[in-house]
Amino acid sequence: MSAAPTPDRLFQAMDATWPAAEFFHAGPWTLRRGLGGGKRVSSTTSDSPRALDQIDLAEAEMVKIGQNPLFMIRGKDTELDQRLAARNYKIVDPVLVFCARAETIAKIDPAPLDAIPCQDPLALMVELWKIGGIEAARVDVMRRTTAPKTHLFSRFKETPAGVAFVACDGDIAMLHALEVAPDCRRFGVARKMLGRAAIWAMEQGADTLSTVTTGQNLPAQRLFTGIGMQVATKYHYRMK
Repeated sequence: MSAAPTPDRLFQAMDATWPAAEFFHAGPWTLRRGLGGGKRVSSTTSDSPRALDQIDLAEAEMVKIGQNPLFMIRGKDTELDQRLAARNYKIVDPVLVFCARAETIAKIDPAPLDAIPCQDPLALMVELWKIGGIEAARVDVMRRTTAPKTHLFSRFKETPAGVAFVACDGDIAMLHALEVAPDCRRFGVARKMLGRAAIWAMEQGADTLSTVTTGQNLPAQRLFTGIGMQVATKYHYRMK
């Protein structure tokens, strides 16, 4: 049984399971080209304390690849956070990273048809994601993921009910893009999909299941804590 993953390990798994279209290195910075896939795949992160004195470089490089300056701030980036605040960068989308032992979540043990693994997303799944605000550019993120992956599709009372994407980076499986149709909420659909995600993760050799949600999404937070997941780390973005 491996130890709980460190924050750095979780961020590494995020990059592997929800990847940017391209990664660039400029001095002490890692830049991501997102192609419309959201903030996480379009943000820049610090690789070294030297980054504190090279913010201008990061800004210029982001503009060069056609993106507005956007920084991801992790727990170890306190001083960078302060310097960006002094430059009038505002906090956007505080995010919580949850994780748990996969075997704990797998005890939910949904029925086979409660959450069906699919190698490729079905048209119905893409439509459910679109209803939830996950547009084609984010589905493209799933398609370009080279890590072991699956797409989960759930039905409730013969109705398409939920979708999610799960991918593995070694011993960590991360669940992304969990969406439940509005008419199917509060019936345990998301809980069963998390159980299937954990079972699939263990089949791939992973022992940790992780997922993220914004600080404002209280229903998701209650769901995750209710099945035994805990906050492992946090991050937010800074943008002008």
